[in-house]
Amino acid sequence: MSSYAQKKGFGATLWDYLTTVDHKKIGILYLISGGFFFLLGGLEAMIIRIQLAVPNNDFVSAGFYNEVLTMHGTTMIFLAAMPLLFAFMNAVVPLQIGARDVAFPFLNSLGFWLFFFGGIFLNLSWFLGGAPDAGWTSYASLSLHSPGHGVDFYVLGLQISGAGTLIAGINFLVTIINMRAPGMTYMRMPLFTWSTFVASALILFAFPALTVGLFLMMFDRMFGSNFFDVAAGGNTIIWEHFFWIFGHPEVYILVLPAFGIFSEILPHFSRKRLFGYSSMVFATVLIGFLGFMVWAHHMFTVGLGPIANAIFAVATMAIAVPTGIKIFNWILTIWGGSITFTTPMLYAVAFIPSFVIGGVTGIMNAAAPADYQFHDTYFVVAHFHYVIVGGVVYGLLAGTHYYWPKMFGTMLNEAMGKITFWLFFIGFHLTFFIQHFLGLMGMPRRIWKFLPGQGLEVGNLVSSIGAAFMAIAVIVLLVNIIRTQVKNVRVGNDPWGDGRTIEWAIPSPPPFYNFKQTPLIRGLDAYWLEKMEGRDGLTPAEPIGDIHMPNNSIIPFIMSFGLFVAAFGAMYRVDGEPWAIPVLVIGMGITLISMFFRSVIDDHGYHIHKEDLMDDDKGGKA
Repeated sequence: MSSYAQKKGFGATLWDYLTTVDHKKIGILYLISGGFFFLLGGLEAMIIRIQLAVPNNDFVSAGFYNEVLTMHGTTMIFLAAMPLLFAFMNAVVPLQIGARDVAFPFLNSLGFWLFFFGGIFLNLSWFLGGAPDAGWTSYASLSLHSPGHGVDFYVLGLQISGAGTLIAGINFLVTIINMRAPGMTYMRMPLFTWSTFVASALILFAFPALTVGLFLMMFDRMFGSNFFDVAAGGNTIIWEHFFWIFGHPEVYILVLPAFGIFSEILPHFSRKRLFGYSSMVFATVLIGFLGFMVWAHHMFTVGLGPIANAIFAVATMAIAVPTGIKIFNWILTIWGGSITFTTPMLYAVAFIPSFVIGGVTGIMNAAAPADYQFHDTYFVVAHFHYVIVGGVVYGLLAGTHYYWPKMFGTMLNEAMGKITFWLFFIGFHLTFFIQHFLGLMGMPRRIWKFLPGQGLEVGNLVSSIGAAFMAIAVIVLLVNIIRTQVKNVRVGNDPWGDGRTIEWAIPSPPPFYNFKQTPLIRGLDAYWLEKMEGRDGLTPAEPIGDIHMPNNSIIPFIMSFGLFVAAFGAMYRVDGEPWAIPVLVIGMGITLISMFFRSVIDDHGYHIHKEDLMDDDKGGKA
């Protein structure tokens, strides 16, 4: 047995994860952290639905409700959906392209720790004087004049976290462009890799807009500038432009990787090639391109004028075309296939009608005159959740079941997985379908309570019952995960059978160097091709040789922690606290000194020798 396979104690394992630059372990860190924030956001959603279950309810106060509502949206979008998608990107993309790691392993670790500390900073607002209360979009007219430090936590937390996201996006772009195995042309890349590639490009161009907006908001709130203060000559509408120039591509940053997951699952369990591969690729790229041309459809009621409204209405309707292409291609992939209804496949099939409902209501919102009726009602809440839950969360749940054996070497229980699916599926439609009608009946979004006799009682009660179903589903999933990991029944490299892409050709979980020999990619669905020709594994593109790997580093953790500390100093400086400036200086000092160390220490990584690889073959597990 090789030295790489020795078991570690808890302390050593903790240190390993604090310092790791291995994309697979960083994927697990994203999965755990994103899962934690998902539970937190779900708890906040349950508080919202309990408050609105009956008319005139006093379960929570109006001020606390605004905080919960703001934190639910902010947590779910920035701290749950994004990192959970990064978990699968990290775990799967380097394997799918035949790489040994991402292009910048150190930056990969830094991206995670920035996200993590940003998320922790934001949620500490609950214990330090109140959470942000201006809505997850934090429109300047509300957030500028929000008392306390809630919005400051929002601004600083999202700046730190957003820097991590930007780093991750750049990393995946460079990885996919430069580190594909020999023979893996762009038109042989799996669809999940393609969707990660396009989503990473969107991150590169969308997140700077949010960063600029957050900086301007920080200057307004903490340093007395007047970018958004109308009374002092500012413009409050500019915040909406900054936010939605980021915020609409963000929807596609979230949903495209989910599309990619479904594009892996549907062919796998239909035992067919993905129908219309090249049209799927071009549709993905076109969605990414058009995603930047639709932001003002969130602003139809602002008063931009009929020309601007018409242009953005047309662009919004146009983006439905490539999405429609994808829907038909998925249906035609299933058509005539030898279908196995595993848990991931159930989510994939249920996703199609669920997402179509979200898309159709999106086209309804795209008509500017109609949007005057829908705007700021529960109709928009229903539309948004049909897209994000019916698209992204279904994709995350499908991906969790599908890729769990590859990430952990164990298989989630299928019976419990199907119970989770049916509870979640029924609960989701119960919760959100009826909200379309509540909105059309005039129920405003973000409302704290409603009065009896308005005709809103039944719809809200049904919605709250549906939310309870979804909560139970998530509890069943948690029990399934714990039970699976305690039992620890190991599975092989291709536990679902009929794996098509090359990640299913290597052990589960993969050794830390992924591929002993870089594979030669001989076509689309490369592993399936090898199996059809009677081979057991992949065709190697190189002889077995020494492998160069990067060293672990604690510096990303320390750099991120420094910014976390500095944010407190920046925030409390406004109150004139005597300790604030020293804390700000110390925090920035921690970050800058650790950056300096990184720049002067020559870190050339290390080599795994051929002999160790041979030892692993003889019975050791890397």
